[in-house]
This record gives sequence, C-alpha cells and structure tokens, in this order.
Amino acid sequence: MPTLRADLTDPSALAALGDLEVVARWIVDGFLAGLHRSPRRGFSAEFAEHRAYQPGDDLRYLDWRIAARADRWVIKQFEEETNLRAALVLDVSRSMAWSGVPVARGGRPARLTKLAYAQRLCAALALLLLRQRDAVGAVLVDDAVRDAVPPRANRDQWRRLLTTLAAADADRSPAAHTGSAPAVGLARAARLVPRAGLIVLVSDLLTDVAPVQDALSAARAAGHDVAVVQVLDPAERDLDLAVEDGRFEDPETGQAVSATVATVRAEYQRAMDQALATWRSVCRPLGVRYTLATTDAPFGPPLRAAFAAHEALA
Repeated sequence: MPTLRADLTDPSALAALGDLEVVARWIVDGFLAGLHRSPRRGFSAEFAEHRAYQPGDDLRYLDWRIAARADRWVIKQFEEETNLRAALVLDVSRSMAWSGVPVARGGRPARLTKLAYAQRLCAALALLLLRQRDAVGAVLVDDAVRDAVPPRANRDQWRRLLTTLAAADADRSPAAHTGSAPAVGLARAARLVPRAGLIVLVSDLLTDVAPVQDALSAARAAGHDVAVVQVLDPAERDLDLAVEDGRFEDPETGQAVSATVATVRAEYQRAMDQALATWRSVCRPLGVRYTLATTDAPFGPPLRAAFAAHEALA
C-alpha cells in the first residue's frame, strides 16, 4: 500500500494532526521524497555570533580571548557558508485571517484560513532551504513591517523562524493588522539579502498593484530571484458560498455591501479573473515566478513552484 505523502494531503486534515513545526516537517519529508537531494558537500563555516556559555558546551568553541580579557565565557557560533540567502515575506494583514468555511467541525478547522495556510507553507519552505544549507530569514508585514529575522543558516534559525511565523496569530484584536502593504515587506527583504538571493512573497495580494509592482521591479533590478505565491480561499476565488444573501465586509477597511450571491457571482468571477490576470501580467515581464494557491489545495505544488526559484540559483 503506497504511503500518503503529506505534501499531497488535504491541508486542513494535515493541520489537525500537528502543530506548525510538525506539519512543516511532514510536508518537507514528503516533498523531498519526490526530489533528488542536493549533491552539495564540503561547505565551510564562518563566524556568526556569540552566545553565553552553558554547561556541557564544547570547549573548542569557547572564545578564549574574550574569556582572558573580560572574564566572560561565551561560545562562538558558526554559520554554514552557503551560495544562497533567502527572505520569506509573509502578509499578516487582516484579510489573511479569513476562511470561507469558518465553522469548525468536531473541534477541527474545516478549512485553514489564508494566514494559517501561508504560515505552514512558509515554515515548510524555510525548513527545506535550511536543509539545503541555505541562509533563510523572514519578514512579517501588514501595513508596516511587524517583525523581521535576518537570514541565517545556523542550527537555531529554524526555531527562531517558527517562533516568528507563529507570532502572526498573537494579536488579532480589531485594531490590529488592518492594512496591507506587501511592498514594504519586499523592500525590507531586499535589504536583508545584501547580495543576489531569493525573495518569496506569500500574500493574498488584495492590495494596490502599483506599489508591489515597483517593489518587485526593484528587487529584480538588485539581482534577486523573486517568487510570488498568491493565497486565496476557494470561496473567495469563485464566490462559492453557502448563503443566498449576505453582507460582504472588507476586513481591512470595514466597508460593507449587501448582495444576493447568485446575482453578483458572474460579475464577481469576471472581476477576480481580471485581477489574477493582472498579477500574472505584472510578474511575467519582470521575470518573477507567480503561483496561485488555494487553501483547499495541498502544499506540494506551491512549495515546488517557490523552490524552483531556488533551484535556478543553486
């Protein structure tokens, strides 16, 4: 009987079985089962930072000069030398917290929110890059940068990134995350990656096109390979809702309209098709890899699309 790969499994069912770390590991293990592992060997190491000595640490890494001069015991930590530095830009704006099936069934989410889906995708991509011995960082952005982790490839980076990605859930008060400005996050990511590297934006892209287009263009001009994963709920994509009449509210502006779904569905779908075509037409001439991911689809395809940018640089 064939083993079911986690990267090809229903996202909500997978998420119900473990936390962010566990799910990301399962996704990556499944994904790698379908790939050849990187043949790179023999990487060297470079000094990254100091940390306080703890009992049991290997004394070979104790900085004896600091111990002699300052009577302070610190351990030298090294970062594996890598050919690639990457930054993941996660949109944490209020619209990302939406799901077309908000009612839980049996205590489990019937469908992940866009943010929950994007968190797991980013965690899996970060782990995948770290296993390739690449340096990975992250930027969380709504209308401003909320957190940023510089790219590192050391052993503590995975925990640091998990903590940062998980913190996107911490503040969901009505006043939080009301705006969306992924262009600001892209600009910060470009600064975190000082030489040509990889930048991946994961967002619903429910925002103005021009600033994002300018930021993508600037990142490409700086020599970065850029991938964009647009995350949408399938109900948001097709206006396939289990209601006839509804009040539709923009979670970021509070603007609301009442409408009969059957009456507006065709026009809505045309507008959505046009919006998706616009993002494709923005990305293609810039050489930016664009992928649409819906929250009911397995993580494998968008992970493969984002990782393809890495393979082009490696």
